[in-house]
Amino acid sequence: MTQKSLRPRDAEATRARILAAAKSEFARLGLAGARVDVIAAKAEANKRMIYHYFGSKESLFTHVLEAAYLDIRTAEQQLDLDSLPPRAALERLVRFTWDYYLDNPEFITLINSENLHRGRHLARSAPVERAAQQFVDMVKRLLDRGVAEGVFRPGIDPIQLNITIAAIGYYYLTNRFTGAIVFKRDFMAPEALEERARFNLDTILRLVAV
Repeated sequence: MTQKSLRPRDAEATRARILAAAKSEFARLGLAGARVDVIAAKAEANKRMIYHYFGSKESLFTHVLEAAYLDIRTAEQQLDLDSLPPRAALERLVRFTWDYYLDNPEFITLINSENLHRGRHLARSAPVERAAQQFVDMVKRLLDRGVAEGVFRPGIDPIQLNITIAAIGYYYLTNRFTGAIVFKRDFMAPEALEERARFNLDTILRLVAV
């Protein structure tokens, strides 16, 4: 293999390192606080390469956001919900969402940062729009099957259901520090996390049940 044939692979690896470093910095400090020179240093690249691949810090932020959303949407599609009975499929989705938030804390902080910017970066992303529609369609199929089998009540909006599934995990984690002070409870203790997971499941299943 020649040196020339390695270049595309090297470029791909450099882009991946930049995106990983940028994800960490944007999640930690937001768009305004993150510095390109710090991202470059963590990526073992240089600022010129960042601007070469991504054009600007805002464009890099958009790429990071897009990758974060596509990651969770791709993982949801791999849950194979269509092959499960409706109740089991919904349980899998609720549990997955909770576990994903725990395993990917940067996702929540990136969402928070983008909401400060009123979603203007995500608004430019056609791939995220397509992936979101695929997810809504998947949840709608799940609900329709549940209604047909007599286990879910009719008339549930799949988008509203997704918002609720996301919210009951999101709020708990984003407010874990103030919640620990107000309620005198360690929100992140293993037993507390498992208790919350069970509560999330029970809440959603009661919401859709006939």
